[in-house]
Amino acid sequence: MTIPEHARGYRDFSGQVGRTFAESRPGWPAERRPGGPNIVVVLVDDLGYADIGPFGGEVETPTLDALAAGGLRLTNYHTTPLCSPSRAALLTGLNPHRAGFAFPANADPGYPAYSFQLPDDAPSVAESLRAAGYATFAVGKWHLTRDAASHDAADRGSWPLQRGFDRYFGSLEGLTNLHHPHRLVWDNSPYDVGDYPEGYYLTDDLTDRAVGMIDTLRANDPDKPFFLYFAHHAMHGPLGAKPADLERYRGRYDVGWDVIRERRFAKQLAEGLFPEGTVLPPRNSEPRRDVLPWTEIPESRRELFARYMEVYAASLDNVDQSLGRIVAALRKHGELDNTVIVFTSDNGATAEGGPEGTRSYFSQFVHVPGVPSTWERDVAREVDLLGGPQTTIHYPRGWAQASNTPFRLYKFDTYAGGVRTPFVVHWPAGLEPGLRHQYTYVTDVTPTLLELAGVPRLPQRQGVPAADQDGVSFAALLRDAERPSVHTSQYTETGGNRGYYADGWKVVTRHIPGKPYDDSEWELYHVAEDPTETTNVAAEHPEKLAELAAAWEEAAWHNTVFPLTDHGPAAELRRPSDERFERPVTLYPGTPLLERYRSAQLIQFRDFTATASLDHDPSDRGVLFAHGDQGGGYVVYVEDGAAHLTYNAYGEVHRAGPVPLVPGPVDVRLSAEALPDFQWNLVLEIGSESAGLGPVPQLIGMAPFTGISVGADRGGPVDWDLHTRERTFPFTGALTSVRYEPGAQADYDPKLVARLWAEAERVYD
Repeated sequence: MTIPEHARGYRDFSGQVGRTFAESRPGWPAERRPGGPNIVVVLVDDLGYADIGPFGGEVETPTLDALAAGGLRLTNYHTTPLCSPSRAALLTGLNPHRAGFAFPANADPGYPAYSFQLPDDAPSVAESLRAAGYATFAVGKWHLTRDAASHDAADRGSWPLQRGFDRYFGSLEGLTNLHHPHRLVWDNSPYDVGDYPEGYYLTDDLTDRAVGMIDTLRANDPDKPFFLYFAHHAMHGPLGAKPADLERYRGRYDVGWDVIRERRFAKQLAEGLFPEGTVLPPRNSEPRRDVLPWTEIPESRRELFARYMEVYAASLDNVDQSLGRIVAALRKHGELDNTVIVFTSDNGATAEGGPEGTRSYFSQFVHVPGVPSTWERDVAREVDLLGGPQTTIHYPRGWAQASNTPFRLYKFDTYAGGVRTPFVVHWPAGLEPGLRHQYTYVTDVTPTLLELAGVPRLPQRQGVPAADQDGVSFAALLRDAERPSVHTSQYTETGGNRGYYADGWKVVTRHIPGKPYDDSEWELYHVAEDPTETTNVAAEHPEKLAELAAAWEEAAWHNTVFPLTDHGPAAELRRPSDERFERPVTLYPGTPLLERYRSAQLIQFRDFTATASLDHDPSDRGVLFAHGDQGGGYVVYVEDGAAHLTYNAYGEVHRAGPVPLVPGPVDVRLSAEALPDFQWNLVLEIGSESAGLGPVPQLIGMAPFTGISVGADRGGPVDWDLHTRERTFPFTGALTSVRYEPGAQADYDPKLVARLWAEAERVYD
């Protein structure tokens, strides 16, 4: 008989050749054996357009250099100005507001575009590929689950495994420490590391897991194609790097950001990334976004500023090494040529380090109304510690400007510096190398990957018809350089900053929080001729400006962008059910480290007590409870027959004790009293004995970043000296429990202010 092509090589259980499993067992579905390529998507956080070698950078990226030389560079690829929105758009093909992510998943004002969970009717690219027979793996940053749904009792419907991935290893949050990650998740459960080994580095760990997933798949199935989504935490603050990588970049950035920016632009022009006549804009000069000339930076600060960029470069170098290991794994299995590799960034480089950078990232990251101007955002640390496990740093925005060469402004802005990022795609079996200058957008990635794989998008998800995609495939454009752009118009919005692109023209705003949203904010650029947005032509083309502003309004209504919010009180609103996180809780030895957001609700912006109950023996020693890490936190421990408190105020260490312990049952209590100006008085007490600290800055915003642990200081160490002596310092005695009792909220608690604001709005309405 004639054997159908799709059945060649199949055998049924009797060994008969030429019959599919479905044919040999009527009523059973045929095994899915797709013949498409493997797909690897590498997404880097906060990486600027010009940071990698193929797009002008001087950082050593040999793997990316080789992939770009044998693949395609998309020079006009656009994304959203922020991380979660870009990830939602990339994985679903929906515009970010329709996908529920107008903003990163760390708020909950209740608007449709701020649901912070992917819609039930939006199949992800992983779900479509898995339905077609692909293995699907994800490692690294997720950030597509609202922070209040990331704890261990949460509905996991928005976690990776419920959105199409077979395996997952990484952090659900938007950032973590590369030396001591605050909380890792393996599949659907927290991954208890216990004690990170000396020299641990998250990028290496993620790469080990990714290679292991590929090797395991091939050990069990030699043919099944796979989709690997590798979302790096690297490049997002706090920056960290390995000593060997740091050593290679010593002294390279002493020339300053102006020289680096000019060198990168010259290389970009020489490589043909921009048309002749493209102009490098002057340094950013907008208020709170401005950059001083390097020559005006005091000599006493230049070494520090250059060291920040050395850490950034070393971290990126390690990302390239990671990609090199993925490439080596593919080559080992003979699959490099038939694997689509995509490398890109979720948004432009960030200015969040401020004008001078910071050695206290979580203090710098505090964006709370009312914080006094005297708030310390940069606790001095020895320069040789920068990038290592004892510091939480970010570079000054002058380096972010260089990262975004040749564009204006940064992450969060709708100017090109926030939304144009590098894009490399490599597939020797299917694509010829070259450059593509046509406009493409992040929503186009999913339809493009599905077309390259020959896989249809799921028509429904869990019985719900799939929402229409906003993205369009640019697969044909990858195969033919003469094809025009298939994505001809696109809105964008974040925090009130707006933009609209159409056929080579763009309107854009830089909204000032608290100001009206009106047409006077719009600027107009002919980006087909002026890609670096140097000349506002609104006065010369008022009709075009009005046309695009009206088009933005129409797109905004269609994509549930309204109501606009520039993150005033509404941004701090939380759903009423989240108030349960503020109830007292008793934690027992053996309880896994409590998730960050859930832990923070017990202490932030309020009085609180934490009481450890134990049966003390004079030989007992170790940590009773700890909360936080090198970026800020506190730890209570027993040593030499007494209790001790270390309070780490964003890198500035305070100590209290010893407070003597007596044998037998005893309570060790830490009490915090909220003071004006975001401060605490802290008292460590045992019976009538006590020791105090204060006033000290409260831990607010994203600090303490590591959650509460009982019986050891797991995760990032609060007290480095103690960690050096004792590592996690597990308690050796009989610890019964630790009880947290949240007290009165301070009147400056943003949640309290938001509730009062919402009630006033309701009454007014």
